[in-house]
Amino acid sequence: MPRADFYLIDKPRFRAQPLLLVCELARKAHASGQPTLILARDQAQAEALDDLLWAFDPDEYLPHQIAGQDEDEDEAPILIAPPEIDAPLRPLLINLRDAPPQGAFERVLEVVPADPAARGPLRARWKHYQAQGFDLRKYDM
Repeated sequence: MPRADFYLIDKPRFRAQPLLLVCELARKAHASGQPTLILARDQAQAEALDDLLWAFDPDEYLPHQIAGQDEDEDEAPILIAPPEIDAPLRPLLINLRDAPPQGAFERVLEVVPADPAARGPLRARWKHYQAQGFDLRKYDM
């Protein structure tokens, strides 16, 4: 059964910089050996995430790259895909877009903004995954 995990931003450090939570999730996925595809909202967010992953942990390198920039992107454990790049799905997705991902995958991680007014699309995605028979989980971060 596919699974959708919703991570609600609550801690001050994630409120100040929500992409830090994405880096934490990517680090956990990498540590467990799961190739990860991050579906960025736009090119600017993909580049910001790329920069943050370089500087995120001074003691650990998280191998990553932006899709469409190199021929060997299939080998990158963490691949960041802006919407204009049609990257093949991986078993684990981190979705930062407003729409739920389409296609076959095992697990999707959704980052829920701290601002209650911005949570509308996430509620719709919860209902979408529920209707598709996903195992749903929620975490306060």
